[in-house]
Order: sequence, then structure tokens, then C-alpha cells
Amino acid sequence: MSLLKIGIARDIPEKHLIPAFQAALDGGFSYLEVTMNTPGACKQIKEASREFTGKATIGAGTVTTLHQLEKALEAGARFIVSPIVCKDIITLCNDNAIPVFPGALTPTEILYAWEAGATMVKVFPVGLLGGAAYIKELKGPFKEIKLLACSGVSPQNLPDYIAAGTDGIGIGNRLFNKQWIEKMEYQNIRKIASQYKG
Repeated sequence: MSLLKIGIARDIPEKHLIPAFQAALDGGFSYLEVTMNTPGACKQIKEASREFTGKATIGAGTVTTLHQLEKALEAGARFIVSPIVCKDIITLCNDNAIPVFPGALTPTEILYAWEAGATMVKVFPVGLLGGAAYIKELKGPFKEIKLLACSGVSPQNLPDYIAAGTDGIGIGNRLFNKQWIEKMEYQNIRKIASQYKG
């Protein structure tokens, strides 16, 4: 199975979202997420879903309540990412055939999220607990659990994550760099995206 790569857009101004997403898509990121704590998040999800129909999968991130989940789905989100494990969010996503990536950190949380029906468990913030080495340790007892590494994954250490058994990655500021976006240097997004090979 190829590595799942999710680009995480947080607080990107609306006028920059489409070109920034296009650059990430051109660089190999076909799953693109707008966090729900971004101003106008639902509008951005709706516009991106319309723009990238058949080209990329648009989702919602930082979903922590059922209300946010319902708003995201109404806007057209086709996958859901959360920084926490909320069984109700996971269940509703499963009921609607929507991939869901809840965030967990400890072995107990990770197993709970998986047994609740997670498509993949987002290990967040993985960089604070040893990065790829932590994923490798988790894969010892949890070979069957799909893990999405988030926070701290770079093009340089990605091979270590892949060797450790990582199933997916979530990339935020390293991909959607605020200075690049302000200067409309979208080519830098495409360049860095293409460096995440896997």
C-alpha cells in the first residue's frame, strides 16, 4: 500500500487556498484538509471540493465536536481528522462511509481509536515522543493498526518513518508555509510536497 499523504491547511486566507492546494496536489498530496478552526473553514471546504472534484479528496481537520462534524460534512468534507479520540465522531463517520483519522498518542488511546472504527490513527504529536522510533515501537504490538504520523515529519526523516511502518503522514506548516503563501510563492509548496516520496 502506498503512503497516504495529507496536507493540512490551517489559517490560510481564502484567496490563497486554491492555488496553495493546487501546488500541493501537483507535488503529490491528493488528500487536502482545511482545519475547522480556520476562519471560514466550511466555505473553504465547499470551494475546494468544487474546484478539485475528481482530482483531490478534500477533508476537514481539527474536528472535536459532533456539531463541527455535521458542518464539515454539509460543506462537502470527504474525510475527517481530529486531534482527539471521540467515539461519537468515529461512529458517525463510519455510518456515512467517511474515512476518519482520530488523534491519539498513548498505546491505550491508539488501540481504543482503532477498535472504535478509525480508518487510520493519527499519532499526534509524534515528534515529541521520538518520531519514527516511537512508530516502530508501536508497530511491535500493533502490527495491524494503521498509523498516520503527524507533527515532526520532514522529507529528511520520512525514510525513517516508512522503515518504521508508518502508513500515512500529515504535513502542515512545513508544506503550507505562511511566508510562502503571503508572497504567493506557491512553487515552493509544490517543491517541498514533491520531496515527500513514499
